[in-house]
Amino acid sequence: MATEAKTARAEWGSRFGFLMAMIGAMVGVGNIWRFPFVTGENGGGAFILAFLILLFLLMIPGLMAEVALGKYTGKGIIGAIRDATGPGTAAGLGVIVLIVNIALMTYYSPVVGWTLYYMIHSYLFTFTGAGFEAGAFLGALFDNPVLMIALHTAVMAIIASVLYLGISNGVERLVVYAVPALVLGLAAIAIRAVTLPGASEGLVFTFTVQWEYLTFSQTWIEALAQALFSTGLGWGIAITVGSYLREYDDAPLGGGVFTAVGEASIGVLAAFAIFPLVFAFGVDPASGAGLTFEALPQVFIEMPGGAIWAIVFFTGFFLAAITSAVVITEVGVTTVSEETRLSRNQSVLGVCGVIWLFGLPSAYSVEILEFGDDTFALWGLPLATIAILVAVGWFMGPERLRVLSLNQNAGIHVGRWWNPLVKYVVPLTMVFIMAVFAWDFRGEDIMIAGMVMLVGVPLISFAVMRYVDGRAEPQTQAEATGGDD
Repeated sequence: MATEAKTARAEWGSRFGFLMAMIGAMVGVGNIWRFPFVTGENGGGAFILAFLILLFLLMIPGLMAEVALGKYTGKGIIGAIRDATGPGTAAGLGVIVLIVNIALMTYYSPVVGWTLYYMIHSYLFTFTGAGFEAGAFLGALFDNPVLMIALHTAVMAIIASVLYLGISNGVERLVVYAVPALVLGLAAIAIRAVTLPGASEGLVFTFTVQWEYLTFSQTWIEALAQALFSTGLGWGIAITVGSYLREYDDAPLGGGVFTAVGEASIGVLAAFAIFPLVFAFGVDPASGAGLTFEALPQVFIEMPGGAIWAIVFFTGFFLAAITSAVVITEVGVTTVSEETRLSRNQSVLGVCGVIWLFGLPSAYSVEILEFGDDTFALWGLPLATIAILVAVGWFMGPERLRVLSLNQNAGIHVGRWWNPLVKYVVPLTMVFIMAVFAWDFRGEDIMIAGMVMLVGVPLISFAVMRYVDGRAEPQTQAEATGGDD
């Protein structure tokens, strides 16, 4: 009886809940913070066009593969990839994804803490108070390691509390309210922003394509990196979320297309909200990473009703960050609860505890956080994406997955054109982007760290699964021969 309770899986209460979980996972700091400033640094509309091209050419097929694999196997990362590759060494591809996922969360949680801090101060009307200076405010936060660690701890406590409630009562209840609230908040800011004097320049910047930028390799590399960061391809999110689908759902197709369209729309909506404000108040759109945390708070000081709009913006920012953090962490929780003897609640505490512990250095030092971000964003995400698509494209076979899961009960069938994209195009693109990064950062610490990770993580992962599955196989055979049948 205990085993049956352990292996019983929850399901999404509705397709809307599933889609909101996908959107909530993908739409986070990457869309509200990173998308606008990278757009500003790479030509505005030209970058958005490059981003959309790569999104539909590469990200949608990859997301379809992940969701379809999760639905087909009904398991977390390691279990799903083991079903695709067979037990043993090759199942270590799943461990690669799990390691990258948890590593990413160790520095993402402190960033979510920043959004929590800004949201709290928006309700205290700090950003419209006399003498407020955005740069000094952010600097004081970064110079206070105790506060940074406290925020990281609070974020992980919130995440653990939501995950402790389960899939339908915790994750789904959060995302079905938080994602629509985020969209409404951004839409309200966008509508208000475009009515400000000088806002039209922001719209021109956002949607005018400066064609020369499309000839720059940097534009395409940044667009691809943003697409990976925004959609969560390779994080194992889509596999995990898809594993909780009901048997007859046709959402693998909708999960790929709808998620990509939804997250792209919210990214563009964020740019639509931010750039009119930026231009209306004379802020440099190429302000870089400080655009959201330094430049925008200065805008609210001068904006009519700025205190209210600061609350709307930073509440939406926090909702975007926390929903993605919850679903990203669920990846590890699902996998650990399936692959160990721990219950789900024990897995929640274990995974959140590991993320909290290994996230302390990033919470303590922004320099450590940035180094970790660079290392895993440049090398980890492409590596994890390759791991998933090798399992699907080279072990299981894309045609098999397409017929048995992707097109099952689907209103629109995906043709054979999908197979070479998953097997060749997307993985080779990931290899290319890592090669470009290696060349750009040759001889630097970030390149050395990346090479160590590209070699070390797979070796550890393959060794772990060879050992784990090697021990489990004799036990399984013994059980099979000693049964009553």
